[in-house]
Amino acid sequence: MKRIILTAVIGLLVSNFAFGQKDMTKYKAFIKTADSLYNTKDYKKSAIAYQNAFDSNAGKAYPGDRYNAACTFALAGDSEKAFYHLIYSAEHPRIKYKNYNNITTDSDLNSLHKDEQWEKLVKLVKANKDEAEKDLDKPLVAILDTIYREDQTYRRQIGKIEKKYGRESDEMKKHWELINEKDSINLIKIVKILDERGWLGANVIGNSGNSTLFLVIQHSPLEVQEKYLPMMREAVKIGNANSSSLALLEDRVSLRKGGKQIYGSQVGRDKETGEYYVLPLENPEKVNERRTQVGLGPIEDYISNWGMTWDVEKHIERTDKKEKEKE
Repeated sequence: MKRIILTAVIGLLVSNFAFGQKDMTKYKAFIKTADSLYNTKDYKKSAIAYQNAFDSNAGKAYPGDRYNAACTFALAGDSEKAFYHLIYSAEHPRIKYKNYNNITTDSDLNSLHKDEQWEKLVKLVKANKDEAEKDLDKPLVAILDTIYREDQTYRRQIGKIEKKYGRESDEMKKHWELINEKDSINLIKIVKILDERGWLGANVIGNSGNSTLFLVIQHSPLEVQEKYLPMMREAVKIGNANSSSLALLEDRVSLRKGGKQIYGSQVGRDKETGEYYVLPLENPEKVNERRTQVGLGPIEDYISNWGMTWDVEKHIERTDKKEKEKE
C-alpha cells in the first residue's frame, strides 16, 4: 500500500461520496484509526476500522481508502472482502481503477495472486488502463511501464528481506546492489527521454508514466537531480508535473547539499536503535503551511506511515544535537 503515490494517481472521487458533516467526522476518525493500525501491522483490527468507516456512510468511500482497505483485508486473510473492494473500483464507471503497474507490484496483495479472481481483476484493470491511454504515446508508455515496475518492485521487497535477514545482512546488501544496477540502467533511459522530449505530461504518457519520470530522478545521483530540477520546476508551472512530487525532490536535493528540507518529506533511521525520524527541517513550526501550498497533507499523517508522531520540540532538539556533533 503506497498512500502517497495513490493519492496522486487515483485522486478523490467526490461525485459518489456525499455525506453530512457528522458522518464525515465519523468516517475520517475510522479511517485514521485504520491507517494507524495498519502501520502497527494489526491488520485484522485495521480491516474492521475500514469497514466501520464505510458502514458509517452507507458503504461509500473515497477510491484511495477503498484500495487501502483492500490491501488491509488481503493482509488480514480476508480475500473475499479484498476482492470486493478491488473489483468494485475496477468496474465502477466513475472510478475505473486503472493503475495496473501499482496493483501488480503491490506486495500487500501477494496473497491474492493464486486466487482465480486475481486474473479477472488484473484483466479489468488492464482494460481500464488501455482505454484511458488509447490516445497516448503507446510505445513510450510501454517503456515507462517497464521502468516503473523495476523501480518499485524491488523497493517493495526491502521490508520483507530486512525482516527475514536483517538490515546489515548479505542478502540485504545483494538486494541493494540489484536495485542500484536497475536504477543505473533506468536512469539512462529516462535521461534520454528528458533530453529529447522534455518533461512530458500525463496527456502524453499517462499518470503512471509521468510519475515514473519523477521516481527515477528522485532515486538518481545528486548531480543528475540538480540538472533536471529546473526542468521539473518548469514542468510544474505548465501542468506537466505534480507540485507535490517537486516538493519531495526539492527536499532531497537540499539535504544532499548540506541544507535543510522544506516540506518534511525525507525521513532518516537511527542505525543503532532503528528509530525513524524526520531529517533536518527549515522552520518546522510552519511545515504544514508549506505542505498545504504544494498539495501535501499534514506532516502528522505523512510520518505516521513510519509509526512516528510529530513533535516539533523533539525535532528541534534532535536537529540541534546532530549539528553540534558535526562541529
